[in-house]
Amino acid sequence: MRKVDRKAPVSSRAGARAKGAGGSLSGRLGGAEAPSARPDLDSLEAALGHIFSDRNLLLEALTHASAATTLRPDNQRLEFLGDRVLGVLTAEALLERHPEAQEGDLAPRLNALVRGETCAEIAEALDLGPHLRMARSESLTGGRRKAALLGDAMEALIAAAYLDGGWPAARAVFERHWRPRIEAQGAEQAPIDAKTALQEWAQARGLSPPHYEVLRREGPDHAPQFTIAARLETGASQTAKGASKRVAEQGAAAALLQVLREGERS
Repeated sequence: MRKVDRKAPVSSRAGARAKGAGGSLSGRLGGAEAPSARPDLDSLEAALGHIFSDRNLLLEALTHASAATTLRPDNQRLEFLGDRVLGVLTAEALLERHPEAQEGDLAPRLNALVRGETCAEIAEALDLGPHLRMARSESLTGGRRKAALLGDAMEALIAAAYLDGGWPAARAVFERHWRPRIEAQGAEQAPIDAKTALQEWAQARGLSPPHYEVLRREGPDHAPQFTIAARLETGASQTAKGASKRVAEQGAAAALLQVLREGERS
């Protein structure tokens, strides 16, 4: 990772990179899609909440592996860093928001905020897909709508902001896009996803953790549909469909948990 001046001011950076924002951009793009094929990056910076001094960092964060070359790195290293930066900012914000909470309450809150699905939802709200730099073949198979790619790019973006302007820049992005989700969690019981809730239900009754099995995969590569079963060692099971394995597993776990709880009440 490159060295940056963490003390440099975060705002009013547009003038510092004005010379590189025009003709040199097409030169950096090389064999990727033409600049006219993607929306203006100025609008993305405005929505993100950070104006880059080094726009190369922004471009790197938007580059999928399919469009990478020796002169155009992909966003995987930034994604690695962004995962850590996001984790620190989220943990810090949760400690501030819930000063009396213990680790057992904070951990599921953090997991809900940093998981790939949340990052993908934020990327979708930013309309990030059209900005991604990827091979035409990847784009034609729905790459710009894939939750995994959008989530990875969002993590890369927060890392790029960190490298460009230090913690103040990364925190500004976090406050704009993650803080509302922290507030939406409220101060009551921490959110627990269906898979975790089902596992806790099983463990409380001395059972082994649930088992998940892919029953079917249907549809084209760019829009798959998975049918997954959630099963307990007692034989109880439920199935659900989803556009990803994770979504289908959550649906199956929720369905099974509902049946189990209704059975206990009857």
